Amino acid sequence: MKKETKPFKRLKRHLTSENLWLPILSIIGKDGEAYAYALPDEMERRFGFSCSRVMVYIVLHMLESQKLIKSSEKGRRKYYTLTKEGKDTLNAAKAYLRMLSASL
Repeated sequence: MKKETKPFKRLKRHLTSENLWLPILSIIGKDGEAYAYALPDEMERRFGFSCSRVMVYIVLHMLESQKLIKSSEKGRRKYYTLTKEGKDTLNAAKAYLRMLSASL
């Protein structure tokens, strides 16, 4: 494989680690719910990148404060599900990325 150029590395960083909300909403949307501790491993498995658990908790808190997800406790674990606004935001982001990709 060829060496990645700086612009390509920057694009990957912007689409992944700098926008963690998108893969997090995607995982929650596809699975129906998600447990915060498992999200970094799921991101690695599904998208080929990961981040720290601390960052996941920060993003989850932000998403919940923006009412894109809601939490519920099951035993000692907190699970997250998408709200209607979260589903709409995820769908809008996916449509935008598809449009952008088709235009390139």
